[in-house]
Amino acid sequence: MCYSSKIEAEYRKYVNAFGAELSLADYVRLFWERRTNTRIKIPKAMEAQFRDPQSDGEREIKAAIDEFTEAEKNRFEAELFKQRKRLNDANRVLESKATKAAQENQRIAAGKIAWASAKLADLRRAELLERDSRIFPGYYAPVLVMQNGRLTVKPMRYQCRVAGKPSSYDVKFPGTYNARRDNLEKFWKPLFGYSHGILAMSAFYENVDRHRVEGRELVPGEKAENVILEFKPNPPHTMYAACLWSHWTGNGEPALDSFAAITDEPPPEVAAAGHDRCIIPIKRENVAAWLNPDPKNLAALYAILDDRERPYYEHRLAA
Repeated sequence: MCYSSKIEAEYRKYVNAFGAELSLADYVRLFWERRTNTRIKIPKAMEAQFRDPQSDGEREIKAAIDEFTEAEKNRFEAELFKQRKRLNDANRVLESKATKAAQENQRIAAGKIAWASAKLADLRRAELLERDSRIFPGYYAPVLVMQNGRLTVKPMRYQCRVAGKPSSYDVKFPGTYNARRDNLEKFWKPLFGYSHGILAMSAFYENVDRHRVEGRELVPGEKAENVILEFKPNPPHTMYAACLWSHWTGNGEPALDSFAAITDEPPPEVAAAGHDRCIIPIKRENVAAWLNPDPKNLAALYAILDDRERPYYEHRLAA
């Protein structure tokens, strides 16, 4: 499964490539909701596009980002103060007597100080790094959809909750960030042929066993070791991954837009690297047809998935 992706986080790339419009109200709602909902994860690259707001809506988004960032800074600074005190207290005890409790407090405090310091450094950092465009299940990303007859960019969570299902499905089915092609007319039947999207991405990441990457069997007594591989198309370019999405509403719970990337059998080079699934990058000329599905003609949709881009994927160990 594609457990992580490097996305094209700037909505303007969708606007320029497809003449799409931004669902500004959805962005405003998401960023304001995040102030009081720490489960909402937004990559730094998505925030960066609103540093220089050009409209009232974008200024509202920037205000929400600034408020959230300040609250996060205060939270991590408070954690640093707490853990530094814990470390100092442990050090004082250890100066006179070595106790397991003091040694454990010293170890834990040092780890939490490093973690909080790294979080603060990320918040204060202005320049973007490659990892700032990476999403994981539960993160939000810009997705291109057809809405009210218009190509529209909406922020969506990368783990799809199908409309009509209880919110507990997020826990019951944690793998719903990907939709297997062979399951499109089963679990995903309410969305396939009805609610399609496109995720612009430049790379994806997979968990694989090291021995499979190395093309060998485990030696007696050896345990499988997990590594993360980054797969990029060669030559590098933006891929348009086929997705399904859903608008979910529930009694007393915030509305949720969420999506899943469709996956299929891997090309030979991905399989040889030790993984058994791959995203489906559809051709640029098929994007409009994919986003305007006819539920009475699923064969045409399968044909689009078959007539996919077939780049060669180079891989490397992810940083």
